[in-house]
Amino acid sequence: MLQFATSVVQRLVDAGFTAYFAGGWVRDFLMHHPSDDIDIATNATVEQVQALFPKTVPVGAAFGIILVIEGGHPFEVATFRKDRGYADGRRPTGIDPAGPEEDAKRRDFTINGMFYDPLKKQLFDYVGGQQDIKNRLIRAIGNPHDRFLEDRLRMMRAVRYATRFDFPIESKTVQAILDHASTLLPSVAMERVWQEFKKMAQFAHFNRGLVMLQELQLLPAIFPELKDLAPEEVQKRTEAIPHFPKHTPPIAELLELFPNTSLTCLLELCEKLKLSRQEQDFIRFYHRARELLHMPASWQNQLELIEWAQFYAEPSAPICIEIFAAHYPKEKKEHFLHEHSARRERLKKAIERLQTNRPVVRAKHLIQAGIAPGKKMGVLLKEAERIAVNAFLENPDQVIEKLKLSSLW
Repeated sequence: MLQFATSVVQRLVDAGFTAYFAGGWVRDFLMHHPSDDIDIATNATVEQVQALFPKTVPVGAAFGIILVIEGGHPFEVATFRKDRGYADGRRPTGIDPAGPEEDAKRRDFTINGMFYDPLKKQLFDYVGGQQDIKNRLIRAIGNPHDRFLEDRLRMMRAVRYATRFDFPIESKTVQAILDHASTLLPSVAMERVWQEFKKMAQFAHFNRGLVMLQELQLLPAIFPELKDLAPEEVQKRTEAIPHFPKHTPPIAELLELFPNTSLTCLLELCEKLKLSRQEQDFIRFYHRARELLHMPASWQNQLELIEWAQFYAEPSAPICIEIFAAHYPKEKKEHFLHEHSARRERLKKAIERLQTNRPVVRAKHLIQAGIAPGKKMGVLLKEAERIAVNAFLENPDQVIEKLKLSSLW
């Protein structure tokens, strides 16, 4: 990746232009963090970049941004610019050509505002980003009020960087967030807010980030129902998140803020956050899992094995079990996981049949037994699999013998 990005810079320089790596990669390079997120800034215009590279995609040509495809990798190449002003808290009303220093000063935070020349191995820091990395500080570039009025999502980004790197936010930047937190919505589309939550959840300390969002009044701006919730309560509700399995869906972590919430309310939350169909399906199953796994042991023991097999057959079952286990102290957690592991192992064949849709008794078996296709057959097929799972039967004839004793026959 670095090799191909460097070749893009080399071609721009060979054509007489200035070109540097910009933003997040430079920050991560100085912090010795691996990164493949390489953006390039240049004084070449979009048209000049298009003329130099055979494969380009004009993703934001109006703002001087184009994707260059090099070695099969896309690199965002942006023309140095200064913004004329912001009318909607998101996009500039127009842009003008600029030099690297002016371009740096329109960016969000000092740690993201530096450039690096990969050919000369030279850093260009016009905003004090290198010093703020040394001081472990998140600071808005210039006047923080201006930066947040330009794009209010930057307030959430400040929290994301603070939690990701475990850096405090500089005091003037904090005050500016507090001053403008209530204006986050509707200036920022909910889709962008959700994307920011997902980015925050990719790294450690997401629970700390949620507490900080509450302290800075950003969480209540998104979820008014949390307005009167003390940060200490947010901390208590989210303390299990660091113990969740690695690939936990971000929505499951966010739902820790809403314990004991009905499925109707959770689906309203889905709609509010503009979640994908896949995420909504997960929430439905997550709610079902919560109801099942939080049942008293005496109730769980009364469930038929078919109900457990159907639960375990769902793709999200293993991760939901681990999520709920994360809330228990060590000894109880081990018992909880062992109990479900043992039951899953007992039901392994039944689970596989459910997952591959290969029941013990099929339509052909019932036809041979004299049952005509129709509604009754469907009912009998369902009952046959219930019998097969509950009695650990794998022979169709044995299942049908028991099925004939049923009132459904």
